[in-house]
Amino acid sequence: MSRPRLLLAAATVAFAGGFAALAETRHLAFWSGRFDLGNLTQAVWSTSHGRFLEITDLQGRQISRLGAHFDPLVAVFAPLWRIWPNPALLLTVQAVAVSAGAIPVFLLARKHLASEWAGLTCAVVYLLYPATQWLTVDDFHPVALATPLLLGAFWCLDEDRLVPFGLLAVLACLTKEQVGFTVAAMGIWYAVARGRRRAGAAIALVGTAISYIAVALIVPHFAPGTGSPFEGRYAAVGGSLGGMAHTAVTHPGRILTAITEARDFRYLLQLLLPLALLPLLDLGVTLIAVPEIVLNVLSDTATQTSINFHYTAVVIPGLVIGAVFGAARLGRLQQLDGDVTRGLLAAAVVATLVLGPIPLWSHLPLGHHQAAYQYRITGRNHTAAAAIALIPRSAAVSTSNTIGAHLSDRRRVLSFPLLRESRWIIVDTLRMSYGDDNLAPRHALQALRAIRQNPHWHVVFAHKGILVLNRTR
Repeated sequence: MSRPRLLLAAATVAFAGGFAALAETRHLAFWSGRFDLGNLTQAVWSTSHGRFLEITDLQGRQISRLGAHFDPLVAVFAPLWRIWPNPALLLTVQAVAVSAGAIPVFLLARKHLASEWAGLTCAVVYLLYPATQWLTVDDFHPVALATPLLLGAFWCLDEDRLVPFGLLAVLACLTKEQVGFTVAAMGIWYAVARGRRRAGAAIALVGTAISYIAVALIVPHFAPGTGSPFEGRYAAVGGSLGGMAHTAVTHPGRILTAITEARDFRYLLQLLLPLALLPLLDLGVTLIAVPEIVLNVLSDTATQTSINFHYTAVVIPGLVIGAVFGAARLGRLQQLDGDVTRGLLAAAVVATLVLGPIPLWSHLPLGHHQAAYQYRITGRNHTAAAAIALIPRSAAVSTSNTIGAHLSDRRRVLSFPLLRESRWIIVDTLRMSYGDDNLAPRHALQALRAIRQNPHWHVVFAHKGILVLNRTR
């Protein structure tokens, strides 16, 4: 095996092991949430017990996970859960899967930059890319699996291997409802850049159809209300896909306003600068990232235009591939092959220091300080773990968000202050609400005070702000 391949294997394994450890440490430090690690844990647990993708929603209803997102690929974790029944399973598989995306990046760069060393450099850039690293530590989300699947699919398409492309693309579409639009963009690229018009058009049609069916039919069918529960994020521009299309025709100014906010420009810079702006040199392939970027910048939810969350999962492949193709184009034009990849690597190193999630960088002058505290396991975390051990494993429980991430391997887990049939309550009184102090913590604290005055509820544990109550009758 060549030296670049050995180094690629080492970098991939190091990323998988290091970021799996970081994600699990963050979980043990109680910074993961019932939303989203917890409800995905519950979906996997339910599937392993014969109730396909069943979860408890915020209103206490037992619904299908498909009523929130079209991500049936989650079900493949159910057999693994029988072997390793722990949320760490999901975090570890996510880290391994994301790290595996370096392999198709290596293959693409080796081909288009005509060098295994250039391939290794681009693969390392992918692993250093701040958006890739944040994706891996931001709880667990099935759409993170789309990142390596889409990268692998594009490599197959670039090689004219349509059967494996189709398999990987379909699997990617099973990780979230809008991924089909990105697959459709790949089809358009294939039709235009490679001249394979029929095949490209077929890919675009199938990808669009999958996403349309998922968004317009499957999610609304399983949702307890009407339509997707996430349509409210796009209320200003029409809500549904049809509504957004209507707004684009009748009130284009609303669309323009939505995509030109300051946070949108900051988001784009944080995506492009770590790649030395190289994706802009080959807009044809970079357009693969556009469907997801548009959905993110149109949303009213600020986290969708932050690289610190999982909403970059479907953006990363298009931009990283765009950087590879952009580097190849610049190298051909300026005869700077080695200098281009070295410059790309330098940009990635600086970016991971300034924007990345690795807590070690917070000790350096330019190092990123955000969330470094989330990787410290404290005595209070041990107190919370001891309190959780008091809850019977099969009991319905009402809990706050960060505690709930550790209690979701059961049929019924309710978000406090919702009680329903729960006879157990466990909350972190310093971080009460679903949004961890972003959504009405005052209301939750008021509800807790009322419950403590109820003679039917008895405190069985109270230490360092962690409170456990049991209803005796």
